[in-house]
Amino acid sequence: MRVKVDVQTWNVRLYFVFMLIKSISGIRGTIGGIVGECLTPPDIVRFATGYGAWILSKIERRNSNTPTVVLGRDARMSGQMVSNLISSTLNALGINVVDLGLSTTPTVELAVPELGANGGIIVTASHNPKEWNALKLLDDRGEFLSASEGERVLELSDSQIQYAEVDDLGTTSHDDSWLKWHVQHVLDLDLVNASSVRGAGLKVAVDAVNSSGGIAIPMLLESLGVEVVKVHCEPTGNFAHNPEPLPKHLTDLMKVVVDHKCDLGISVDPDVDRLCFVNEDGTFFGEEYTLVAVADYVLSKTPGNTVSNLSSTRALSVITERHGGLYTASAVGEVNVVEAIRNTQAIIGGEGNGGIIYPTSHSGRDALVGVGLFLTHLIETGLKCSELRNTYPSFVIQKDKLSLPESGVEEALETLVLNHPEAKVNTIDGVKFDLEEGWVHLRRSNTEPIIRVYAESDTSEASKNLANRFKTELQELLTRFA
Repeated sequence: MRVKVDVQTWNVRLYFVFMLIKSISGIRGTIGGIVGECLTPPDIVRFATGYGAWILSKIERRNSNTPTVVLGRDARMSGQMVSNLISSTLNALGINVVDLGLSTTPTVELAVPELGANGGIIVTASHNPKEWNALKLLDDRGEFLSASEGERVLELSDSQIQYAEVDDLGTTSHDDSWLKWHVQHVLDLDLVNASSVRGAGLKVAVDAVNSSGGIAIPMLLESLGVEVVKVHCEPTGNFAHNPEPLPKHLTDLMKVVVDHKCDLGISVDPDVDRLCFVNEDGTFFGEEYTLVAVADYVLSKTPGNTVSNLSSTRALSVITERHGGLYTASAVGEVNVVEAIRNTQAIIGGEGNGGIIYPTSHSGRDALVGVGLFLTHLIETGLKCSELRNTYPSFVIQKDKLSLPESGVEEALETLVLNHPEAKVNTIDGVKFDLEEGWVHLRRSNTEPIIRVYAESDTSEASKNLANRFKTELQELLTRFA
C-alpha cells in the first residue's frame, strides 16, 4: 500500500495572499520583509507593477474603462511610504487608486466590491514586528489571490511592462470614511443585536497594539454603547508589545481588565483580521475558542455547516454536530478555508488564530464582525465571559517543530502513516492523524525550513505527550530516509 502525500505542501508555494519576502531564493508570498533590507522601494515598485499588470490583463480593452484599485494600510511606520510608492506605480500604469488611508484588512476587502473596483491592496505585515511590511493582494471580489494568480503576478513582476503615456495616467483619490462604513455594516447584520448590547452597559478594555484597530474597534464599541478602556490604541505603529495576540503578549490588557473591573477585554492584531478575548477575571478566553463561540451563536440562529483549517481545535466540530451541521477541515490558509466554505455552503468558518469568516458579511477574516456577533451572543446567554468559555469542550493544543531535512520527507511520512493504521488520515495539507485520544498535524512551514508539529488532546500533558511521540517517530524515520 502506498499513501499519497500532497508534496506541494512541503514545497515553498508562491502565495500572494499573505505577505512578501525578498531573499536570495526569490520572492515568496508567505512572510513579510524588513523594510529597507529585504523589502526596498524598488521591490515595492516591482511588485506593484506586476500586480497592476495583472489587473490590466484582466480587462479586455485597455481604453474601455479605467481600472480602479482600493488601497489601505495599517499603522506601521513604513505604511505611508509604501502606500505612496504603490499608488504612484499604479497611477503610472493608468490605474486609478482609492486610498482609504489608515484602515483594516477586512475594511479594504469590503470596499473593493462595494466600489466596483478591480482589486485591492492592504499594506500590512499582519502580526509580524514593526520593522516588517508587505502587500496583501485582492481580486475584484475583495478576496486574496489564489496561488496560480500569485504566480502570474510574480511572472509579470519580472517582465518588461509598458507604462501609460502621460494622457492616460491614473489618479489617486482619498476617502477615510470606510471605517465608519464598516462599523455600520456590522451594526446592520441581522445577527448583531445592537439594541441588546447597548442596553447591557458593558465595559470593555481594548488592546490594538498601537495600530489601526485602535480606531476601528473603539469606534464599533462606542456605536454599541460600550464603555471603552483603551490599552495601546494610539495608531503610531510603534507596537507596545509583540503584535501577535497571544496570552504572553497581553499582560497589560489582562491587568487592565481586572483593575478597571471590565466585563471583558478585546485584542486584535495590527490589520484587525484576528480577534481574541480576555475574561472578566483576567484569564484568556482562548484564541482557538473565538471561532467556536461565534459559530455556536450563529448556528443557534441559522443552522448549517462550518469550516476551519486542519490545525484548529476539534471543539468546532463538536459544536457543529451539536447543532446538527457538518464540519469540514480545510488546508491551512485563508484562501483554502474560503474555498471549503463555498464548496460546503458553510454558514461560518475561520481559523484557530482568532480569524472569523462570516460569509453573510464577506469571505474574509473580520475582527469587527466577530466582535459584533460575540457581544450579542454574550448578552443573550446572560453569562460572564469566563462562564461562557466553560460551556465549551476544553481541548489543549500543543505546538512544536523539527528541522526540515533536504530529502526523505515523503518517504518518512508515508511510513509513519503505515505505522498508524488506527488513525484516520488526512493528507490535503501535510499529514493529519485523527486518533481516539486527539489529533496530530504534521506540515511543512511555508515560511521556515521546519516541519510544524501540532497536537490536540484533553489536557496539556496529554497533547504534549502526543506531539512528542509523533515528533520522535518522524525524526527517526527522517534519519532513516535521509
